[in-house]
Amino acid sequence: MKPTRNEAWTRRGCSLLWSPAALGTIAEPADVVSLRGLFGLARAWPEELPCNGGRALVVAGLEGCLDVLSSEDAASWMELDLKSRILAFQDEYQGDAALVFWLPSGKTRVHQGLASGDYSWAGHGGSELPLGRLLWAGAQGDAERIQSGGRTADPDGDSWVGLFHPRIS
Repeated sequence: MKPTRNEAWTRRGCSLLWSPAALGTIAEPADVVSLRGLFGLARAWPEELPCNGGRALVVAGLEGCLDVLSSEDAASWMELDLKSRILAFQDEYQGDAALVFWLPSGKTRVHQGLASGDYSWAGHGGSELPLGRLLWAGAQGDAERIQSGGRTADPDGDSWVGLFHPRIS
């Protein structure tokens, strides 16, 4: 697990974010798009994105979608449909824009396996969705924890407010 305290996640890559304070640094509530909006934008990506001075797109609604699907359907949808939109976003903006998924309950639902280092999403009923395999094509080793606070933040403590992946292939 690599912690990141820099602001790269605000300008590029794909992030999962659950800190309202961190979200407030890049987006106004009116600028956040729905998950449905992301899929609509994928038909014709805008020249300028609505957040962080045109450098980021913040999407809400992912956790609600995962909550209503069975774990099998959620896994299939994430791997096939959502990941293809993430890849299309990266291709459109040539890795020079951030795609941020707002997950209000992420602090309690995103976990890292102690032995494997793999990140997962805790679904209802005890199911676990392997984020590394489904969203990052198995490249969870490149994922970084977004740290809150200064340089003394503990990478193993409660100071992480999200996950950042610089580029999914």
